Amino acid sequence: MSHYRLSNLLAPQSLALVGASPRPDSLGRAILNNIRSGKFPGPLGVVNPRYPEIGGTPTAKSLSELGFVPDLIVITAPARTVPSIVSEAGKLGVAGAVIISSGLGRGAGSYAEAANRVAREHGMRLVGPNCLGVIVPEMALNASFAAHMPRAGHLALISQSGAIAAGMVDWAVEKSIGFSGLVSIGEQLDVDISDLLDHFALDYKTRAILLYVEAITDARKFMSAARAAARVKPVVVVKSGRMAQGARAAATHTGALAGEDSVYDAAFRRAGMLRVYDLRELFDCAETLGRVTAPRGKRLAIATNGGGIGVLAVDRLVELGGIPAAISAPTMKRLNAALPTTWSGSNPIDLVGDADANRYAEALEALLADPENDAVLVMNVQTAIAGSSDIATTVVRIVNEHRAARTPAKPVLTAWIGGDDSISRMFDAAAIPNYPTEDDAVRGFIHLVHYREAVEALTEVPPSMPKDFVPNVEVARRIVETAVDQGRRWLDPIEISELFGAYQIPQVPMLAAANADEAAAFAAKLFADGHTVVVKVLSHDIPHKSDVGGVVLNLTSVDAVRAATADILQRAKEMRPRARLAGVIVQPMIVRPKARELILGIADDPTFGPVIAFGHGGTGVAVIDDKALSLPPLDLQLAGDLIARTRVSKLLRGYRDVPAARLDDIALTLVKLSQMVVDLPQLRELDINPLLADETGVLAIDSRVMVGTPSVRFAGRGNARCAVRPYPSEWERHLVVKDGWKVFVRPIRPDDEPALQELLKKVTPQDLRLRFFAVMKEFSHAFIARLTQLDYSRAMAFVAIDEETEEVAGVVRLHSDSLYENGEYAILLRSDLKGKGLGWALMRLIIEYAKAEGLQNVVGKVLHENTVMLAMCRALGFQIKSSKDDKDICDVTLPLGNDPAE
Repeated sequence: MSHYRLSNLLAPQSLALVGASPRPDSLGRAILNNIRSGKFPGPLGVVNPRYPEIGGTPTAKSLSELGFVPDLIVITAPARTVPSIVSEAGKLGVAGAVIISSGLGRGAGSYAEAANRVAREHGMRLVGPNCLGVIVPEMALNASFAAHMPRAGHLALISQSGAIAAGMVDWAVEKSIGFSGLVSIGEQLDVDISDLLDHFALDYKTRAILLYVEAITDARKFMSAARAAARVKPVVVVKSGRMAQGARAAATHTGALAGEDSVYDAAFRRAGMLRVYDLRELFDCAETLGRVTAPRGKRLAIATNGGGIGVLAVDRLVELGGIPAAISAPTMKRLNAALPTTWSGSNPIDLVGDADANRYAEALEALLADPENDAVLVMNVQTAIAGSSDIATTVVRIVNEHRAARTPAKPVLTAWIGGDDSISRMFDAAAIPNYPTEDDAVRGFIHLVHYREAVEALTEVPPSMPKDFVPNVEVARRIVETAVDQGRRWLDPIEISELFGAYQIPQVPMLAAANADEAAAFAAKLFADGHTVVVKVLSHDIPHKSDVGGVVLNLTSVDAVRAATADILQRAKEMRPRARLAGVIVQPMIVRPKARELILGIADDPTFGPVIAFGHGGTGVAVIDDKALSLPPLDLQLAGDLIARTRVSKLLRGYRDVPAARLDDIALTLVKLSQMVVDLPQLRELDINPLLADETGVLAIDSRVMVGTPSVRFAGRGNARCAVRPYPSEWERHLVVKDGWKVFVRPIRPDDEPALQELLKKVTPQDLRLRFFAVMKEFSHAFIARLTQLDYSRAMAFVAIDEETEEVAGVVRLHSDSLYENGEYAILLRSDLKGKGLGWALMRLIIEYAKAEGLQNVVGKVLHENTVMLAMCRALGFQIKSSKDDKDICDVTLPLGNDPAE
């Protein structure tokens, strides 16, 4: 149920507390006191059948006796009474409940299950149980047992821990940080992290969202909501349990590398969230994001009266990936004129120990005007010479003047070392981020940089895939399905070779020999070509060949191959008497002295499903522990980022007499593995170790593939295995419209942005106005990215491509509501191609898609003057009514259970 009715729950006009107690130390009394002291303006009722009044407030014996129907109820009653309270509330029409009570249990037959069942019957939303409560300062709502009421502001907090939420409240009050909302979700019986991400992403009062996460239950829903939210505002997450490892035993190196926290880290990164690692860092992030916008780049200028602390700040800046800003010639001239000759002459700008407010003002004004920096950090070490308070007052004045002038606002951060609380309060009141140390201040700046980079990464256009990469999916499916049908867990090397061949993954040739004589004959051919030979045991039951001495390298004669084969088969029989032996594999020894050994693989995480791993390979892979993870599906851009996050990526760029490896080939191999994950639900784990990479390309040397019964991890629509719904290739269509015009229609992809830009150039201003309800003159990258980079779990767009010219001729899209009941459509065609039947074909396709997705209605908004579209809607069976909100617009609705156009 996404953010359905959450606005009622988080912005109630009336409120009732059920279970209040007259005991001063009771939970119910504490919440009643908080509601009163928060001065909630709407009607407030108290329900308790045992007492006629509590704390001077008359009580009702039940909700029905209140005299009004509250939007929200807060429940502190005993667990056994909660289902009946929720049932009564639902029948009355209450929008939601915050269940503070604990002990409701879990699963079938529990009080929690009963409460949730009756709530869903009435469309009622539940927060909790076992939570701190809900605080919305703007609404004067403090339905919690937190110790304080924070001020209104622009940060939202979603926490799985009530204690963490309470701590954030105390910190916010001390720092004068404001919140748009704080929700402690407890056991997430109904409303969960994803629902609240959706809500606060659309809340214009929320500038940034803070998360405290212990565990994710529905990974696909979470990824969908997090990616959507992170596109529009910073989402900062801290997760506990980082050191806890998954309990499962990993069957491959990749499985061992993909520890629980590493996968969460990959998920947060894929969603574009900022991850921090403790509460102090979360507080610092909130300090920064709640007060200033992200800079254009990562060049920081530092002004200070302490040279040593300035150098420490620069050291930390460089260590964290920032750039000490250069000083432009005009700014250098200005600083030379304003500062004593003993100033540092470079960044960090040492204003000298006796710097007063005037000297700080000259430096800050100059730096704010300098285009060579993206942000300014002002630091002060308290001395007996110049007043720190006067300097702080000056900094506040200058920052406020620049804000008032609406000049491009650079972030200004401050660190007052040794300053008293009054200075901190001064900066807090002015919404200027301030920190106790230079380290904290630099980290605050880097948080801003990382947020900007995350947003840019979410909207980057990936390179197109090579057109000659067309995997043979049918061959691959036959291989894995055969193994699963036979009850086998592991593919043998010949099957792996065929599988990799189906996905065009370069690999060492291999020949299967049933006995020593066949092995010798195959080896003779390899020796004739100048190779030395390796022999490996071939058995479905022995995936780890070295465990039985099943690999012999560097063989140089036919006799040696014959003897090695006999030895391998004999050892395997002795050490694995039940193993079925098919013979041996004979391969050429590959010698690439300057190649780097890599590991690429697939693991199966119990929460997020398949994970792609990349890192430094070879026999020491576990010891080296140089790896990065990402969730599929990957494109070339994401694959390149995955490579760049490892230490071995530096070696891949080349050094001394070692040429750079072909990074594009490595990235393409990762994308091929990702496609394999999407196509083959039977795939469980996979290792390529090593994959050799050098200036000639890549080559898989040794591989293992584990298969099993297809898993269904995520209920609902589309690929049920991946946390990020993959590109739905099953919706690709070849259509023929009027006059035999052939059109290829497929789901839109991020790399369609250039083609969509070209389409928009060929649409008349009038047609653009009919589509967007406004005059559109320019289409920015950010605007187009929102149209092309879809989360297929929430939306769909089909592009129609002229098969002859390969140009985009039109686009139709559908975006679902939060309940996934109604999908709103929009369509746009090239103006010169209208009237050829393409619009009708695209509308039929989007209706077919909506039905397949289980939507109940396709809806849309059409201008009254758009008579052509209205005529098409009538022909397709849409109901057409004038909009209640805008007389120029028609609301059109197609009930999907009754489509006369079938």
